[in-house]
Amino acid sequence: MRILIVEDDDRVASALDAFLQRSGYATQRAADGAEALALLDAQTEAVLLDLGLPDVGGIDLCRRIRARSEVPIVVVTARSQVIERIRGLRAGADDFVIKPYDVHELLARIEAVTRRARPAQVEAEPVVVTATGDVRIDLVARRLLVGDEIIDLTPKEFDIVAVLARHPGVAVPKDRLIREVWNTDWRGFTHSLEVHVGAIRRKAGERRFIKTVRGVGYRLVSG
Repeated sequence: MRILIVEDDDRVASALDAFLQRSGYATQRAADGAEALALLDAQTEAVLLDLGLPDVGGIDLCRRIRARSEVPIVVVTARSQVIERIRGLRAGADDFVIKPYDVHELLARIEAVTRRARPAQVEAEPVVVTATGDVRIDLVARRLLVGDEIIDLTPKEFDIVAVLARHPGVAVPKDRLIREVWNTDWRGFTHSLEVHVGAIRRKAGERRFIKTVRGVGYRLVSG
């Protein structure tokens, strides 16, 4: 997922940019409205929009973005008045987060609005992802196949495989896997994740289709 961060405070933008990249997202940064509109394209999957911009009102920019795209917009601002939230939502924003905020809550809100925007793209999702060698992952039937053999995975084990299969070749951070598979940000699940990955590897035998990316998480070896 590529997220456009529209924020004129470089310190805030840099910290948010670093957090989102560590969480496995691609990012772009815009310091004003003109730059935001220039960067906005079909590859933009979410916009984080600060209202206090130097060249244009954030509400007006929200309207301009919405006129051009159905991309999910999360307004991020220090303005806490109810009237500002109403104006933002009426301008086309999908959610509203008040500064200071918890970055994990912000990420959860981004994921929530992008999930709601995703139904029209369901048909484009691959049905079967081919990993290295003769390993295939059927996302619809929820089956892992090695050759013609179906590997018996638990629901959680397949959920892990499915998240990796949706991002073939990309290193998926452990905290993102925990969030998507267990629906929590609690890092106490790290050991459980490692145990589940170990079980998947044992069941798949010599087919090493899940690679550990040191200091990050795991990626599906595709090809």
